[in-house]
Amino acid sequence: MSTDPRHRASDGAGAEHPSADGVAPSAPGGPAPLALSVVVAHLDVTDAEDVLRSLAGRLLDHGAVTLGFPEALRARERRYPTGLPTPIPTAIPHADPEHVLVPGLALATLARPVPFGEMGGAGGSVEVQLVAMPLLTDAREHLVALQRLMALLRDEASVAALLDAADDDELEARASLLLAQIAADSRTDTREGTA
Repeated sequence: MSTDPRHRASDGAGAEHPSADGVAPSAPGGPAPLALSVVVAHLDVTDAEDVLRSLAGRLLDHGAVTLGFPEALRARERRYPTGLPTPIPTAIPHADPEHVLVPGLALATLARPVPFGEMGGAGGSVEVQLVAMPLLTDAREHLVALQRLMALLRDEASVAALLDAADDDELEARASLLLAQIAADSRTDTREGTA
């Protein structure tokens, strides 16, 4: 099992390359809100706190978030749980934009299901298999990015394909393809809605 985070930056031609410091540089107009920042396949953790600690630590190591991010993330998850009873249960933990330095998405499949509090639930929990942590610096991007992310998480076949990824590289390749398809679909929907 590999636990190396993968940080990628687009070269503008669709190919992705790691930057020298592991942090995606800003493109003109800023990076895409759902560009992959950290990708971990088969993260071996014991509970939701361990998931948050592990992903926040990787993001801190690469300068994507502020020093206050880990605690803000845990506090927000305690107040507003993010476990989703989607066909394959997922969680979308996140912190407020002031704790994010580089927008993106941290994505982890879990070695075994981990209970997260259910979003909007009355104290119930969801046995999560996939964690998608949006990193947003602009509150206006928040809703659009979450809508795109939810489109992916509701698609059982797409989530199953992510869970089946053998390692970090395969997870990253599959997730990049799925996110690009969702972005293209949302652009098509937007154009059709204005035509």
